[in-house]
Amino acid sequence: MNVHLLAAAAVAVFVGASVIAPNPSSAQHSAPGHLPGHTMVTPDELKWADIPSLPPGAKIAVIEGPMNQAVPFTARLRLPANYRIPPHRHPAIEHLTVLSGTFHMGVGESFDPSRTTALTVGSMAIMQTGIPHFAWTKDETLLQLHGVGPWGIEYLNPADDPRKR
Repeated sequence: MNVHLLAAAAVAVFVGASVIAPNPSSAQHSAPGHLPGHTMVTPDELKWADIPSLPPGAKIAVIEGPMNQAVPFTARLRLPANYRIPPHRHPAIEHLTVLSGTFHMGVGESFDPSRTTALTVGSMAIMQTGIPHFAWTKDETLLQLHGVGPWGIEYLNPADDPRKR
């Protein structure tokens, strides 16, 4: 899949714009013994983009998608140190794996760092549709997000939504 187009599609989902259809052939690697449609991506091939639906500083690299359709998606999120994500919910189940750093995640309608669980490297969180949650980082943190779209984010307090600024 074309990683550039997938990143653009992810950004479109977070902004609410129309989707760019991915080209399923350009970023796939062919190796002996692999089937057509088999995707392999190395970290240096990821194309990072800003995420308009999260507070400034977060980056996304979509590996599989598009995220706004009812298909499987996989993306990496890179969050800077001292980052906060206000209480929000998603329209699909969230599967999140910590690849580096520590992701402090809590459940509830108000941001309270004392009510979070420190998810370290290798930890995973599975959040059901519509469950309010929030998060923060102390150090730069790399996450892998996957699920079945359509994906989106709704802040409990509309004033927290960076798309409305």
